[in-house]
Amino acid sequence: MKRIGLLGGSFNPAHGGHRRISLFALKTLGLDEVWWLVSPGNPLKPAAGMASLAARLASAMRQAKGTRIVPSQIERELGTRYTADTLRALQRRYPKHRFVWLMGSDNLAQLHRWRDWRRIARTMPIAVIARPGYDGPARASLAGAWLGRYRRSAASLNNRAGWSAPALITLRFDPDPRSATAIRRADPDWARRYAGHALRDPLTHHPVDSDIA
Repeated sequence: MKRIGLLGGSFNPAHGGHRRISLFALKTLGLDEVWWLVSPGNPLKPAAGMASLAARLASAMRQAKGTRIVPSQIERELGTRYTADTLRALQRRYPKHRFVWLMGSDNLAQLHRWRDWRRIARTMPIAVIARPGYDGPARASLAGAWLGRYRRSAASLNNRAGWSAPALITLRFDPDPRSATAIRRADPDWARRYAGHALRDPLTHHPVDSDIA
């Protein structure tokens, strides 16, 4: 039975910060792999300035090279748009895997805005990676306060019972200042480097349409 961390996001583009927190989670939580769920479209983010899914997946594949990080566009194949639906669909598709949802404390601070956020919390454990300036707002948020009753240590995942949900695991490590916003600002044409490349999804092994938005 594989132990899988799930990190969702736009990856617009993927960068070393994504890689670093994923490698940290792999080691700290004793995971077999971390899957990067490259979102077809984040309902909470504007579509303007969003590169194609193919370009974002290609950037994720480049960052993941040589690691146990597996980028994928599987949300597009599943036909899900919201995280709650994606997580349930993945559990149905991979019933022999154990999953933990990975997110930054900045996302925990706004988790209450996500559709069916309590269903997300009841689907699998959540491991929150601290980010500078967001710890206080995350703890004080509606979702942070609710999940605060279910705090566990990273070591709890060593036992089968530790994979029950709700569960909140806080991971702390040196902050990484890199951001996709800063990368886009410095290199607004970054996606053109990935145009026309033939891709195969590393998780599903299906060909990726280079023209998909």
